Amino acid sequence: MRSKTIYLILLVGIWLMAGIPQPAVAAHGDEEEKVDVKSIIFDHIGDAYEWHLTTWGDRHISIPLPVILYSDLSGWHLFSSSQLTHGGEHNGFHIAQGGPHDGKIVEKRADGSEVRPIDLSLTKTAAGILVNSLLLTGIILGVSRWYRRHTPSDNAPRGFVGAVEMLTVMVYEDIIKASIGKDYKRYAPYLLTAFYFIFINNLMGLLPIFPGGANVTGNIAVTLVLALCTFLAVNLFATREYWREIFWPDVPMWMKCPVPLMPVIEFFGIFTKPFALTVRLLANIMAGHSVILALVSLIFVTYSLGAAIHGSMTVISVLFCIFMNCLELLVAFIQAYVFTMLSAVFIGMSRVSHAGHDKTQE
Repeated sequence: MRSKTIYLILLVGIWLMAGIPQPAVAAHGDEEEKVDVKSIIFDHIGDAYEWHLTTWGDRHISIPLPVILYSDLSGWHLFSSSQLTHGGEHNGFHIAQGGPHDGKIVEKRADGSEVRPIDLSLTKTAAGILVNSLLLTGIILGVSRWYRRHTPSDNAPRGFVGAVEMLTVMVYEDIIKASIGKDYKRYAPYLLTAFYFIFINNLMGLLPIFPGGANVTGNIAVTLVLALCTFLAVNLFATREYWREIFWPDVPMWMKCPVPLMPVIEFFGIFTKPFALTVRLLANIMAGHSVILALVSLIFVTYSLGAAIHGSMTVISVLFCIFMNCLELLVAFIQAYVFTMLSAVFIGMSRVSHAGHDKTQE
């Protein structure tokens, strides 16, 4: 029984690291190159024009993605990213190495200068959003199909449908309804969508093999757009009392006039809320991916320290990777929960009324 347990743990660890690109240890004479852990981590958490699957020897196995560019000199261009990866060039376009446009597609002009075209390419992050959104849509439609075939008098669903119902009711009752108050129903579709979108992307980001592995919620553009959606929901539908408390709060007059100290602080508070949502989700997801990659890199960093040290660090790295992946499963739920809860709290704060700040639930 113990041998089966150990075998299972090692098998899971190997599977978890199967999709992580292995750093090559190339020899030059009798000396070996040092593993660039920083490059490995940033290559994974960053965006790319291809979906890297694995490396087999010197061959990189990747899924090419469509490149869509507009140049003010040559117009629109549509081609495969395989034309540009690994130092390639196509119609004067190439991926910059270093400089202000590092990792981005640039166009080389006749005078030797490099400029950025209008880039509408489908990158790995964008492709990950599409794949995960289709998966989430399929899950929700599959769950709704169960409800269309049953009546309210039937027994409660079990299994996967029951788990989704329990999760939905928890978010709906404990977060949305409790935080917003009497207007909670109008915001429930957005908040539930945000919760499940973040949750599914966090989970898929932990899978080391395709279609997982895309660092969607660890990309600042994605978290910023989510935070801006909450920002619009908070401020576009805010009550007059909310704006009165910002520009003319109930504080001593000397704090409002002649120097508008408190109104200025309250006004900047409007923008710190989406900033906090952006950074909180980005930092937690990106940190988890970085720690797991750093632990995997220990295997290759200790390669030249002897069989005993290398073997011991390999076992320790596998065990810690299993632990971190289990922890990241919890973090995937917690970060979706926290983002939804803070969004609901911010929306509830914007729905205050003058008469006793009424937020009575229906």
